[in-house]
Amino acid sequence: MKHLLQTKTGRLRILGALEGLSLLVLVFIAVPMKYYFGNPAGTKLIGPVHGALFLLFVFNTLSVGVEQQWKFRQTTWKVLLACVIPFGTFYIDRKILRKLTPPQE
Repeated sequence: MKHLLQTKTGRLRILGALEGLSLLVLVFIAVPMKYYFGNPAGTKLIGPVHGALFLLFVFNTLSVGVEQQWKFRQTTWKVLLACVIPFGTFYIDRKILRKLTPPQE
């Protein structure tokens, strides 16, 4: 994990995982708490966190794409599309981002 923090692509992968995990918590814990148990505390806490992680993922995708000169039609749009499809960040990490991250030394 340490080597992921050393590159922008690695940090993007971590953001994608966090964004995906926050959506899991939101969908499977916070929303049921709100609607089945009448307790909106989870959605009030996790909703904005998920939104912030989503925006960070989008901005970092664009930044990494420009810096590493990704071809928009080949890579960037797929990564951006993945973050609007539920749990797409997990898929795109496996199919694209993992291959773009330099191996650890």
